[in-house]
Amino acid sequence: MPAPLPFYFDFISPYGYFASLEVEQLAARHGRVVEWRPMLLGVAVMKVMGLKPLLDTPLKGDYVRRDVLRHARKRGLRLGRDLNAPVGNPLPAARAFYWVRQHHPGLQAALVHALYHAFWAEGRDLSTPEAVASIALPAGLVPGELAAGVASNEASTLLRSAVSASIEAGVFGSPTLVVDGEPFWGVDRLGEAEEWLATGGW
Repeated sequence: MPAPLPFYFDFISPYGYFASLEVEQLAARHGRVVEWRPMLLGVAVMKVMGLKPLLDTPLKGDYVRRDVLRHARKRGLRLGRDLNAPVGNPLPAARAFYWVRQHHPGLQAALVHALYHAFWAEGRDLSTPEAVASIALPAGLVPGELAAGVASNEASTLLRSAVSASIEAGVFGSPTLVVDGEPFWGVDRLGEAEEWLATGGW
């Protein structure tokens, strides 16, 4: 079987949201599957790279605000989140994913889409385990069980390990799609990643 395509993203990343809506179809067109791998921009960008968040960066922040809305309009998406609002704590959503991957692996993709929709389309706060568990969850997940899982040491350990692995893999941005070891960073590089899949690279 062809190797899966690791897809790194942060739930607070609008570009990761846009890419998450397209990456499964892209992979399927080439007989691949997506390997979902949430990461934390706060670790990669702020701690490792020593940079400010995009929206807090002079000049670039204003551009990104326009660019995100432009991407949304092009895709016919309505964003329920104010780009100037605080993003809140990104840990519970990411911990929820890794807890679900451990205990309900068949629901990984469905949970990614549910969390992204809640955060970006509905503008919901996902800063606590209870907030994460209160969204429209995929069938098979029990809110109370999920909230307890998100708050567990197990989920925290799983996320720390995953974030460390993403840094070791050289991932610094959301989204990053890896095609047979070749990383493509940014939603605007999905087309190039697909061309690489089609041609075998250059």
